[in-house]
Amino acid sequence: MDIPIGKVTRYYDALHIAVVEVLNQALKVGDKVKISGSDTAFVQDVVSLQVAYTAVSEVAVGEVCGLLVDKPVNAGDVLFLLTRKS
Repeated sequence: MDIPIGKVTRYYDALHIAVVEVLNQALKVGDKVKISGSDTAFVQDVVSLQVAYTAVSEVAVGEVCGLLVDKPVNAGDVLFLLTRKS
């Protein structure tokens, strides 16, 4: 079952960075997520997270982070946690 974990609030096309508000549980480097929206649907591994321009390995619930994405996304797209690295 896919677990909704956050939503995209903004996307920087030139940098391939999605600004994500983490809503339900922590997001970690190594997680596999599905990003889904009206024009978006793809799966990727989380390889880079940043908070306030600083690389982090985990983002807590309620925090906003930058997520390096493989494809363009849109504000309002939802991140679903598929698998978590142990």
